[in-house]
Amino acid sequence: MNPDLLIMALLAGLANWGFRALPVILMKREQAPGGVMARFLASTGPAAIATLFVASVLPQIYPAPREILPLAMGVMATFAGFWPRKSIVGGTLAGAAGYAATFWFLGLGG
Repeated sequence: MNPDLLIMALLAGLANWGFRALPVILMKREQAPGGVMARFLASTGPAAIATLFVASVLPQIYPAPREILPLAMGVMATFAGFWPRKSIVGGTLAGAAGYAATFWFLGLGG
């Protein structure tokens, strides 16, 4: 196995753990429900989602645009899956399924 791939996987796993576990750990230590840490974490969530979105989309469009249709379908499916019930899980699953289905339908898998 390529050591660079292993290091990248470990770093991504550590970052994912940090995004998920640290807010819970930090919130347990705070006394007031509407305190500084609660406000900080509430504003960090949308920023993290936007950052992950840009990190996912940027390789698809820069330096040269690749197949943009799977990306567009994935984004639209994410909105369509999220909108009716405001479910993050539904939006995530619909987006992944929309992207994969379009990728498969266009025969881009090789």
